[in-house]
Parts: sequence; structure tokens; C-alpha cells
Amino acid sequence: MRKAHDLIGLPVLTVDSGKQIGQVKDLLIGPDWNIRGIILEVKIWFSSLRYIPWEGIVAAGEDAITIPNESVIREFEHVEECHAFLEGSRKIKGLPIITVGGHKLGVVEDVYLNQNWGKQIVGYELSEGFISDLKEGRRWLPMPAAATKGEDAIIVPVHCAQEVEELFVSKEE
Repeated sequence: MRKAHDLIGLPVLTVDSGKQIGQVKDLLIGPDWNIRGIILEVKIWFSSLRYIPWEGIVAAGEDAITIPNESVIREFEHVEECHAFLEGSRKIKGLPIITVGGHKLGVVEDVYLNQNWGKQIVGYELSEGFISDLKEGRRWLPMPAAATKGEDAIIVPVHCAQEVEELFVSKEE
């Protein structure tokens, strides 16, 4: 599985000309927990944000994201139902995950995507704080059938407290 952080900072290249048109700054996540698009890094001050809908992406590889040509780039308009992963008032990273029963499972540090860079989010990487991360490591919560992204927290079913697992991190990372 790949992490959303692995996409951030990747160059975005056009297939037709090989030109780099920017880098990935953030991800747009819909209420269905699918990635709706990528937000491009702004190079010029006071210019509007640009994004690429997920359908406009040819491939999201380990080293770059490819698009057919520059025509798939859109001016960013505030999409009410979408949330950003890293930045903004509606970001996902840093939100606590709380069960319906009121138990805090941790804070979202990253999200995992299905194999081969699919757009579906399949789980959360959770942190309980810097010291806990060092001593015990981060934890993994598979994506529950029902997860509600609220203003100040993500609410999940009570049974999710039993589904949290220790995250295996290989020595290579």
C-alpha cells in the first residue's frame, strides 16, 4: 500500500511534450473517501490554485505523475464537499479519530491508498503523539464502512477500537 505523503512533492509531467508543469502540493479528498484530484504547487505569487481531477491523470508512479496534456488542468474552485489532505481549514491530517462511544483512537498522520496508486483510501495511519510514536510506533486503522469527517474530528463506529493494529515499518524506511 502507498501513503498519500508519497504523492506530495512528485513532479507532474505531460505525456505529449514531457514538460514538467508543476509539483503535487496537496490532495483533494471527497466525502466517499476517494481522491478527487491533486492540487498543484503555485509558482507565481497571487496566482490562483490549479488542480487536476483524478480522471485526468494517466498514471501516478513512484517518481512522477503523468497527465496527457495541459488541457486537464483546472482553476481551483472551492469544492464544498471535498477536503484537502494537508492544508486549509478543512484538512484531514491532524484530525483526531473518535469512536461513536467517545474513545479517541489517535490523530491522522497519513492515509493509505489501495494498491497501484488507486484513488480509494483504505486506512489511516494514526499517531498518539511524538513520544508515543518513538516508544511504541504509529498505528493503523483499516477504513471502516462508515466514517464521518466532521469539523473537528473523524467519527468512526465503536468496533474500530478493536481493529487498530500496530503499524509495521520496515527497516528500509
